[in-house]
Amino acid sequence: MTTLPSTDSTPRDEARLYAVYLGGNLPDGRMGEDHEVIHVVAPDVPTARRLAKQKWRGSGAAHVDAVLHVDVVDGYAVVLEPRGDAAAAAVDNTYDPA
Repeated sequence: MTTLPSTDSTPRDEARLYAVYLGGNLPDGRMGEDHEVIHVVAPDVPTARRLAKQKWRGSGAAHVDAVLHVDVVDGYAVVLEPRGDAAAAAVDNTYDPA
């Protein structure tokens, strides 16, 4: 069976894309929470939650506020294909208030 490159070696036929909304505490002296959306490939929600928490870049421990299995976006099916590399996509940080 072909596997996707991931920390769990998720079998391709079980590979699903999840968007996970993480929350965590702000550094000392600040009130509130920090949040981040993390994308992971996992076979199920419990594994997606665990993998997303491992990607948390905020202060302290993260908690999961929401998990979404992403299989369709704007009427288009999301299909996962192995690439063999772990290259991260560039993020456009341009602020657009419109």
